[in-house]
Amino acid sequence: MIIQTLPKNVVHLIAAGEVIDSIAAVVRELIENSLDAGATRITVSLWTEQWRVRVADNGTG
Repeated sequence: MIIQTLPKNVVHLIAAGEVIDSIAAVVRELIENSLDAGATRITVSLWTEQWRVRVADNGTG
């Protein structure tokens, strides 16, 4: 049996079905998005009492 790498579009479809169940998971996902966009500067602001998160970056898109 040969193991093959999935195409990126399939990987993204699988990842789109993930359940995000905590602020930490939200922040991790947003930072991963920033890094995927080529960001070299990322600012994360949290308002935990209100379950609010803001991520600003210099990535494209």
